[in-house]
Amino acid sequence: MAASSNSSLSGSSVSSDPEDYQPPIWKSYLYQLQQEAPRPKRITCPQEIESRPKYYGREFHGLISREQADELLGGAEGAYLIRESQRQPGTCTLALRFGGQTLNYRLFYDGKHFVGEKRFESVHDLVTDGLITLYIETKASEYIAKMTTNPIYQHLGYTSLLRDKITHRLNRARSEPKRVTFQQDDKISTSPAGRRSALKDGPEKLCNYEKVHNFKVHTFRGPHWCEYCANFMWGLIAQGVRCSDCGLNVHKQCSKLVPSDCQPDLRRIKKVFSCDLTTLVKAHNTPRPMVLDMCIREIEQRGLKSEGLYRVSGFTEHIEDVRLAFDRDGEKADISANAYPDINTITGALKLYLRDLPIPVITYDVYSKFIQAAKINDPDARLEAIHDGLLQLPPAHYETLRYLMTHLKRVTMYEKDNLMNAENLGIVFGPTLMQPPDQNTLASLNDMRHQKLIIQLLIEHEDILF
Repeated sequence: MAASSNSSLSGSSVSSDPEDYQPPIWKSYLYQLQQEAPRPKRITCPQEIESRPKYYGREFHGLISREQADELLGGAEGAYLIRESQRQPGTCTLALRFGGQTLNYRLFYDGKHFVGEKRFESVHDLVTDGLITLYIETKASEYIAKMTTNPIYQHLGYTSLLRDKITHRLNRARSEPKRVTFQQDDKISTSPAGRRSALKDGPEKLCNYEKVHNFKVHTFRGPHWCEYCANFMWGLIAQGVRCSDCGLNVHKQCSKLVPSDCQPDLRRIKKVFSCDLTTLVKAHNTPRPMVLDMCIREIEQRGLKSEGLYRVSGFTEHIEDVRLAFDRDGEKADISANAYPDINTITGALKLYLRDLPIPVITYDVYSKFIQAAKINDPDARLEAIHDGLLQLPPAHYETLRYLMTHLKRVTMYEKDNLMNAENLGIVFGPTLMQPPDQNTLASLNDMRHQKLIIQLLIEHEDILF
């Protein structure tokens, strides 16, 4: 979309029908201002300066005063030079004429030139970008402050063409989830059976797979317009941000207002393992990660009676082969018995996938809530607290955990053969599914028994907790 939308300054009017979508009119005011901005004029030193740093050219004038620099610049808009600071010898100052006055900036070099956040290959590029920014912010400060008030984002092809796809997501309900309560006729049921029945009949977790955009500062080659406010993204480098998952291009200030409606593009998802869980399921338009579905299917077909299932480790090199197969082939990866006869290879790959998620299945945000729930002595109150924590998980994480616990419950049904009960599986999966936010080793050790208990309870009560 970016290529077509930024190829011209204008387009046809917006249609309400996604099938008839045409680009809206892109606003050219800021682009015109960039074209009008002063051009840099390098003021060179007539003699060789012995103390000149090797990364500066003849624009370096050595140790001169502000007044001397002002005189050398001669009042020409865009004129610039570099001088050694008299106040701080050994440091350099960029002197630049703009708006009828000389502006002085402390100049730095760390392999690239900079006076602020942006890094430049040359001083000339730094000055060019600076003049553009100064000119636009001087001429259009009020316009910039108001440019996000009437966005065209909802009319763009990005949102309109994805609207139908989004409605096909796995949604369990249309209303907001409510907190679980155990009140009947304004009285709290004290019966354990009554409380558990209320928990089972409580609201289910919504699977509305919203995803925030993964914006990163980006340098655009050629003119580009913001896909939120339709204004030109000015500057020479780092003019805005781009979502690395879906490719949406917007101003940095506009990125704070864009809805959480990222639809990842499969072409931008480079791997399966170590990929954010929500990003992966949205890119593949699935309720759960393919790794989970495929590995569990294989395990339940041929491994439920395997002694020490999930506890016994497979060969590391074979597990790595499975990881590479998923990263390379995705849902077409061959993990059949012909390729990997040892079921421990498949269980090991599944555990590795869950362990390598950048955000654990039980997310950092709710980790402490689950740990506190594990410390509650009353069994029914503890289950209620765990259920409250589950409702706070992102939908993709909730669905992944639900599906995994249902599978592990089936594993425990073959305990006579595989010797794996809910407690044993809790020991295995506790540190895999739950990790403390600060990654503190001591905290992890102290929390291990609580992690084990949470997973054990999720397995034993998966029928009422999910």
